[in-house]
Amino acid sequence: MADGKYLLTDEQMQHFIVNGYINIKTDLPPDFHEAIFQQTEAVFEKEGNPGNNLIPRIPDIQEIFDHPVVDGALTGLVGPDYYTHPHRHCHYNPPGSSGQRLHKDSWTRRRHPTRWVMAFYYPQDTPEMRGPTGVLPQSQCYNTEPDNGQNELPLAGEAGSMSIVHYDLWHRAMPNRTEMNRYMMKFLFTRMEEPQGPSWNNEDIEWTPSDDGQRLMWKHLWTWHLGTGNGADTSENGSIPELIDALRNESESACLNAAYALGAVGESAVPALMEILHDESEMVRRNASYALTVIGSPAVPALIETAKDPNEGVRMIAVDALGDMGSAAQEAVPTLIRATQDESAEVRKIAAEGLGIVAQACSTAVPALAQALNDTDEWVRRNASLALARIGSKAEEALPALKTALKDENRYVRANAAHTLHQIGTTEARDALMHFLMKSRWCASTSRESGY
Repeated sequence: MADGKYLLTDEQMQHFIVNGYINIKTDLPPDFHEAIFQQTEAVFEKEGNPGNNLIPRIPDIQEIFDHPVVDGALTGLVGPDYYTHPHRHCHYNPPGSSGQRLHKDSWTRRRHPTRWVMAFYYPQDTPEMRGPTGVLPQSQCYNTEPDNGQNELPLAGEAGSMSIVHYDLWHRAMPNRTEMNRYMMKFLFTRMEEPQGPSWNNEDIEWTPSDDGQRLMWKHLWTWHLGTGNGADTSENGSIPELIDALRNESESACLNAAYALGAVGESAVPALMEILHDESEMVRRNASYALTVIGSPAVPALIETAKDPNEGVRMIAVDALGDMGSAAQEAVPTLIRATQDESAEVRKIAAEGLGIVAQACSTAVPALAQALNDTDEWVRRNASLALARIGSKAEEALPALKTALKDENRYVRANAAHTLHQIGTTEARDALMHFLMKSRWCASTSRESGY
C-alpha cells in the first residue's frame, strides 16, 4: 500500500491526462545515481546491454522503484495493484548520435484509458545536449503523428530524474551532441484492476475547465480514473450526421473531438456508429469504436452482434471496443469467450486481452483463458496469461495450464504465468512458483572472470 503523503495530487493527475507524462524525483543522493551510472558503463563494456536482466545485473535500480515517491506516482496512474512488467530495457544513446524518429512503442492496442505506462529513468545528468527522450505532449491518443500544434519537449534533467509517460505517447531519443554516453532505463507497468475510485490524493471530483484541445476526451478519462462513469458532456454536441462525417476528417484532432462528442450523445448515436464499423478505413472504424466505448452498455448488444461479422477487421474492432469498456460490457463476456476461438489470431489476441479487463471480477473466463495458453500464436498466449493475472485469486482453475505455461518458449508468457501464481496465492500455486523461481535463478555475480 502506497504511503498517502506520496500520492499524486489532482493537479498532477490532470496534467498527466492532458499531456501524457509527469516528471518525478526521489530524494536518493547523487552518489547513488552515479554508482548506477558507473555499474551500467561496466556492464555495457564487458557484456553489452543486459536487456530484461537489467535489475538482476544492477540490483540497486530496484531501490528507485521501491521508493515511495515512485510507488505513489504509479499507484495514482495505474492503481494500487499495478504490475511491474517483465520487459525492461536500457536505452543507450552514444556520443554524436543523430537520435531517433518519433514513434510509439508497439506492445498494446491503441486505447485511451491509462492501463499501461512507461517509466524513463536517467542515472546521469541529461541536459538537452546529451540526448534525452523527446516527447510530444498531448499526443498519447493520436494514432498518427499529431496535428495538435504541440512542440517536442525534451525530458531533460539532472541525474536521478524520472518521467512516467502514457504508453502511447509519441517519443524518441533526441540527438546526443556531447562526447558522453547517455543511458535511459525504461520500465513498463500495467494496471491490474479497473478503477473503482481515485487512487491518488483526490480532493475535487470536477475536471478543471479547459477551452482548448480534446476537452471532451480529457474529461471522460478523468471520470474513468475516478471510477464514476463516462463523464459525458452534452453541452456542445453537433448533429449525429455531422459528427459521423467528422470521423472521416483529415485532421485526427477533429476526428477525436467528433468521437467523444458522439459518445456524449449516447444510445441514439449507436446505429450510425455501427454502420461506420464497416468502413473500409481501419482508422475510421477505430474512431467510431472510441465513441462506442464512451457510450458503454447501451452499445453492447449491437457490438455483440457485430462480433459475429464475417469480416475479420469488423470483428476485431467490435471485440476491441467491448474489451475496452470494462465492467460496462459484462453482458459480452460469452461473446469474448467465443472470440478466443476465432479463426483469426488477431481477434483471439484482442479477445484474450479484453477478458482480463471485462471479466476480472469473476472466474467465468478462466477456462477459456487457460485453453488460450495453448494457442499457436504467442501474442494470444501473452494476453491470456496477463488476463489470468488480472483475474488473480479467482483463476485457481487454471493452475494446471499455468504450470505448463511456466515452460512456454515465450519469456513473457512464463513471467505472466508466474505472476498469476503469485496472485492466486494458494499453497499449490506458491509451491509451483517457488519451484520455477529456484530453477530459473540467475546469478548477477557470475561472469567469465568469476564462474563460482
